Amino acid sequence: MTRRVVLALLAAFLLIGTAGQAQAAGYRYWSFWDRDGGKWVYATQGPSLVRPSDGDVQGFRFAVSENSDDAAQPRGTADFASICAKTPAEDGSKRVALVLDFGTASDAPSGETPPAPRTACARVSPDATTADALAAVADPLRYDTNALLCAIAGYPKTGCGEQVAQGQEKQGATATPEQAAPEQKDTSDDGGPSVGLIAGTAVIAALAAAGAWQARRRRNATR
Repeated sequence: MTRRVVLALLAAFLLIGTAGQAQAAGYRYWSFWDRDGGKWVYATQGPSLVRPSDGDVQGFRFAVSENSDDAAQPRGTADFASICAKTPAEDGSKRVALVLDFGTASDAPSGETPPAPRTACARVSPDATTADALAAVADPLRYDTNALLCAIAGYPKTGCGEQVAQGQEKQGATATPEQAAPEQKDTSDDGGPSVGLIAGTAVIAALAAAGAWQARRRRNATR
C-alpha cells in the first residue's frame, strides 16, 4: 500500500514539473524580417529605424511566438525581380520589395480572419525607412504609444503584442496585454515562490515522510 502512495506522489511531482511548460506564454504580434540571399533573418531594429536600399526585400509576419528564436517567418517566395517587375527604377527614388504575411487562422485574434498573404513594391524617397515604405503600400498602419507596430493594412483591428497562453491560440484567448516585444518580456515575478515550487516542495516532503514511515515499520518488524 505504501509503495502505491509513493508512486502516486512521484507521479504528481512529475506532473507539477511539466505544468509550467504547458502554460508557457507567447505573444501575438507582427515580426519584422530581412531577406538575406535565400533566407529570412529576424531584423535587429524596428521598421521605423531601418533605411533599406534600392533592391532590398523585407517581410512582416503576424503570428504567435515566445521570442525571436521561434518566430514564424513570412511564407512564399521573396524575389525582388518578380515583386518589383512592374515598378521600374526612377531617379531620385528607391524600390523596396515587401512580403506581407497576415498569418493563419489559429494566430488570429478572436473574431478576426487574416487576409491572404501578398507582396508589394514600394517606391519611396532615398532616405525613407521601412516604415515609410510600408505606409506607402499597406495603409492604414497602427502603432501603440511605444511605437510598436500593431496593425498592417488595418489587421488586426484591435490588440497589440498581447500575451497568449500556448494552446489557446485557436480560441483567440489572451492574457493581459504586454507592450514590449517578446524578447523584451520581463519574466520576473514579485519575488515570492511560485505555486509549482511550493507544490513540488510539498510532494518531496511527503515522499520523505513516507520513506521514513516505511523504514520505521521495517525496524519494528525485525524486533
